[in-house]
Amino acid sequence: MSLNKEKHQSPHHVVIVGGGFAGLEAALKLGKAPVKVTLVDKRNFHLFQPLLYQVATGSLSPGDIASPLRGVVAEQKNTHVLMGEVVDIDPEQKKLFLRDNELDYDTLIMATGVSQNYFGNDWSEKAPGLKTVEDALEVRRRIFASFEAAEKESDLEKRKALLTFAIVGAGPTGVELAGALAELAHTKLREEYRSVDTREAQIYLIQSGERILPTFKPALSAKAKLELEKLGVTVLTKTRVSNIENNIVTVRSGETTQDIPAHTILWGAGVKASAVSQAISNRTGAKLDRAGRVFVNEDLTVPGYPNIFVIGDLANFSHQGDSPVPGVAPAAMQEGDYVATLIKKRLKNQTLPPFHYTDYGSLAVIGRNQAVVQYRKIRFSGFPAWIAWLFIHIFYMIEFDNQLIVMIQWAWSYFTGQGGARLITEKGSNKNNEGDGRYTPLVTSKSSAEA
Repeated sequence: MSLNKEKHQSPHHVVIVGGGFAGLEAALKLGKAPVKVTLVDKRNFHLFQPLLYQVATGSLSPGDIASPLRGVVAEQKNTHVLMGEVVDIDPEQKKLFLRDNELDYDTLIMATGVSQNYFGNDWSEKAPGLKTVEDALEVRRRIFASFEAAEKESDLEKRKALLTFAIVGAGPTGVELAGALAELAHTKLREEYRSVDTREAQIYLIQSGERILPTFKPALSAKAKLELEKLGVTVLTKTRVSNIENNIVTVRSGETTQDIPAHTILWGAGVKASAVSQAISNRTGAKLDRAGRVFVNEDLTVPGYPNIFVIGDLANFSHQGDSPVPGVAPAAMQEGDYVATLIKKRLKNQTLPPFHYTDYGSLAVIGRNQAVVQYRKIRFSGFPAWIAWLFIHIFYMIEFDNQLIVMIQWAWSYFTGQGGARLITEKGSNKNNEGDGRYTPLVTSKSSAEA
């Protein structure tokens, strides 16, 4: 059954799929436009993914970094929010098919993002990533359950394995997770356990490339590696994971193979586009890159379909420089802004120049008072970079109450070394009725701080 009984009704109908940085930015910029906007997402909230690792390490609660979509666009009378999952499109009939209904559209914006890429290996249960709230809660459960099990374990070898953590992939997510985990084990938890010294925890950061933070300049990568090692992290570069089985990570460096017993294995080594990219390719003939992202035109449209836009992490925009626009929040928001402006221009029979990405730099936090920042030719690290990281992340959060809550949490933790949400939740507590181990969509509200 269609949600739009009469097609081509005025005003112009813009359907946006995905409430992440790109899709939500487009929806917000169309709030006062003479169009009807329908925002579709599998979840009812926008998630500030850059801080998921802090949920995973117990520094923040899920509600601190999630904003209900209906609340964000509540004042936009032209915007309708739907919870739904896209299964197919018909670009000729201008129809979008959801799992339980369908929508007609005049303009379609696809911004469904990416998921973890295990490169053909069945390791998702053995080494969860950090893309969703459920991922973060599962990682948090595994981390703190390992400390609890170690507290009761008398066998020294088993205790050592319980206190060994392996993180695969040393991009910003892997580096930030390794730093947070090291600080947690070596400082925040050391006075809370009686039978085990949490400072005995070993954290391995495994990177297949020559250096960590490969998108940063070599000097900043080296600085980040040095600071991680000061925190007690063992950084393994030029090292590939060949197998994960029975709480053992098998790695290979050159001709040398090593087994690392680790009860907590976490993944941050790659991403792939959401499954909807294949539907776009099948229906439009659009080409996909190796990660499944859609190659788009200079105006972010799908080749041959000027009324279908693909933005954010789902898009491969390769018209500027030697590499695609990076999958970071500022890039996604710029694309959302551009598409919304172009739609408004088209309604006036006008157009815009091709999309141009402005690089506002890259940054990654390593630990307390330590971060690295690069912006064009400007590069710095240490405490000034850490302050910059704090304020930039606060700036990009969607709602003021999230900004305020996170600032208070960070300040309290900084000055007291306490706080956070170190809860161990049952893995199956949010399973659906089929019992397949998957979580049902998390419904958040501002009255609930914890999922």
